[in-house]
Parts: sequence; structure tokens; C-alpha cells
Amino acid sequence: MKLIIAIIQPDKLDEVHQALIAAEIFRITVSRVTGHGQQEDPELYRGEEVAPSLIPKVRLEIAVNDAFVEPTVNAILGAAKHGGGTIGDGKIFIMPLEEVIRIRTGERGGSAI
Repeated sequence: MKLIIAIIQPDKLDEVHQALIAAEIFRITVSRVTGHGQQEDPELYRGEEVAPSLIPKVRLEIAVNDAFVEPTVNAILGAAKHGGGTIGDGKIFIMPLEEVIRIRTGERGGSAI
């Protein structure tokens, strides 16, 4: 089992979500976050200039069984890019997931995902 964390641009959330659904990845957690990567110029966000130290982003967390890692990554890569890819499109982190427990039933492991 793996935990995939993707940090993407807010305007790409719908496209990434649809790509994940098309890849049969339905269980995701979405959070609005701020952060800073390699961007240097201030950007406009909702009509206001945002300092590059805190740029709005979206964080996706997706727990998957090993067979779904590549389809999940490929869906995110295909949908999160702006054009051919630009600075600030985001990052994907893949981490081992030791245990998953479904609270409702107490079920554990891959079937609890």
C-alpha cells in the first residue's frame, strides 16, 4: 500500500479529479494549502497579487494498493500540467503506507482502502 500526496495548482483540481475517476481512483482527500516552490514572480490570484512566499495550492492525498500506484500517478501527471509543463505545476510524493484501518468495521489492510 502507498500514500500518494500531490500538490497541484487550484485551477487543475477538476481536471485531475476527472482523470482519477477515469482511472477508477475514487477515494481522495482534498485540502486547500499554501506554499512556495520555484516560482519567483508574484502571481495574480482572484484579482490580487500574491507574494511568492505563500501561493495557493491544492493537496491531494490518495491511499492506494500497489497495483493502483502507476495509474494514479499517470492520471495526475496527465491532468495537472499547464500546456507542456510550467514551473509551479506541482509535485507528487509516494510514500509507503504501513496500515489502513476502516473505523466503521475495524477492517485492516488493503481491503480497508
